[in-house]
Amino acid sequence: MTQYLISVIHQNDNGDYAIDAGPEEVERMFAAVGAFNEDLQASGSWVFAGGLEPPSTATVVDATGSDTLVTDGPFAETKEVLGGFWVVEAPDLDAALDLARRGSAACGQAVEVRPFQSE
Repeated sequence: MTQYLISVIHQNDNGDYAIDAGPEEVERMFAAVGAFNEDLQASGSWVFAGGLEPPSTATVVDATGSDTLVTDGPFAETKEVLGGFWVVEAPDLDAALDLARRGSAACGQAVEVRPFQSE
């Protein structure tokens, strides 16, 4: 089976990367994601998953030159950031896309699906 990265593309217009929903909707999304995670684990598709803190907590490390540069946060100004991810195993792209559809519905955000490089 192939492993796929399902990336949650967190989007909002206010720039603070908070979920644009009230407390009841956030609770519903967390419950839906929890149920989706349980389904992934029960089906054997689960490898690993996690939600991420906002970009303001990020540190960029660049060791491509003679000195290592360490800076706070990302450089790009964007309305889309990586909000979380699942690493899943699926027999083919169609199966991975079905998992992505279910994950997107659960978390209320668009997701991107990419296969890992083969060894």
